[in-house]
Amino acid sequence: MESMTETHLPMPDEVRAAYREGEEAVVRLFMGLVARVQELEARLNKDSHNSSKPPTSAGLKKPHKHGLRHKSGKKSGGQDGHEGHRLEPVAEPKRIVVHAVTRCHHCQASLEEVGVEKYEKRQVFDLPDEVKLEVTEHRAEIKGCPQCGEFNRGEFPAGVNQETQYGPRVRAQMVYFNTYQFVPLERTTEILEDLYQQPVSEGAVLAAVKEVARRVTPVIEQVTEYI
Repeated sequence: MESMTETHLPMPDEVRAAYREGEEAVVRLFMGLVARVQELEARLNKDSHNSSKPPTSAGLKKPHKHGLRHKSGKKSGGQDGHEGHRLEPVAEPKRIVVHAVTRCHHCQASLEEVGVEKYEKRQVFDLPDEVKLEVTEHRAEIKGCPQCGEFNRGEFPAGVNQETQYGPRVRAQMVYFNTYQFVPLERTTEILEDLYQQPVSEGAVLAAVKEVARRVTPVIEQVTEYI
């Protein structure tokens, strides 16, 4: 198994592979993760909030790396002997469009009253016509107590603490594009707006990245102590 570089976060299959290979492979994987998080924290510490750099270049500008990709000598496309991955049909598609047969192609007789014997099926995998963010409004009831006059408010779910905020799934995409795929900050906001027709500020992306870094820090510290 190849060791994890500083530009790569382990996927579940890689973690399982390291576990199967044994202790040394797991240590290599952990050390690579530690280095990746440290690199991310170093970038965040140089963002536009404590630097004279503009937000688009501050902290998340990545140095040019050499030698990350090399010509393999293989032809492009599927390799000989490689097991391919075809698009498998699903048992229950979300939409079914029936294309009716109304007339015989041979004799032109009407088939409108003839029962269907069977269907030939073809499935198309595509995005909806319009993908937009779904807004959920949380309303906490406020009631006055008829006995003592005290006002009581219902509890909002954990993490819902602002008047407006992005949810965990879209914030995860912000972090994925910017830190895992190394898409620059300004282009990350452009991609999100193009995908969801919702303007996203660079500050929102930075906040999401910082939150992920904060959450993984205790885990990384425990891993470092163990190693």
